[in-house]
Amino acid sequence: MKVEKKLIVPLLIVAVAASLSSCASNPNASNNIAETPLTTTPSAEPTPTPDIPTVTPTPTETITATPSPTAEVPSPKTTSSPSASVKPEKKAPAKTTLSYNSVPFATETLSGKTTDVTIYTSDSQCQEHVPKTTTVPANEPIAGAVGRALEGHDSGDFSLSGYRVNVKNGVATVELRVSPNSKRLLSSLSSCENFSLFGSVRKTLTSNSQWKIKDVRFIEKGQEIVF
Repeated sequence: MKVEKKLIVPLLIVAVAASLSSCASNPNASNNIAETPLTTTPSAEPTPTPDIPTVTPTPTETITATPSPTAEVPSPKTTSSPSASVKPEKKAPAKTTLSYNSVPFATETLSGKTTDVTIYTSDSQCQEHVPKTTTVPANEPIAGAVGRALEGHDSGDFSLSGYRVNVKNGVATVELRVSPNSKRLLSSLSSCENFSLFGSVRKTLTSNSQWKIKDVRFIEKGQEIVF
């Protein structure tokens, strides 16, 4: 034990001496060491990282639509054909249907308002027309006078079923209708019968100046009767 102590003491002396000699030989180094402060950086404790599941992004396919060149097909031109113009149909003027007046009888009495007119009838010799005053409807004096002039001309083989009168511009048109049962026609009448029938009507219409009738025409079924 004593031997060890004896060895340690000389070693300490040698070490101290060496240290002193090194300090004396490099004073700046000691000064720098003494002047430079030691900076101690506190070690940052590691922050625990939460477990975040790693999501790998799925690559999305990007489809770029490339317009394919299409050949322009010219659309067919539609030429509008001229439409046929439809002309409105001309409506035929409505025909005024005139009813026939029945030939009156000698004993027939009139109802309603009446007026007196002069009619002409043939004598028995068919030579002249004899005037006679008679009563006719006041609202149709001309038609009434013609009916009275036709009165009494029915025979066994000839008869009239009706008549009608139209006056225009001073001309009276008298339409006669022969009865379907008549055995004779107007064209078969004798000259005396024509004088008595047609002559009496013409004389009656033209002799009453208040009617201003200058001429008389006779027709049957739309055709003029020629004597």
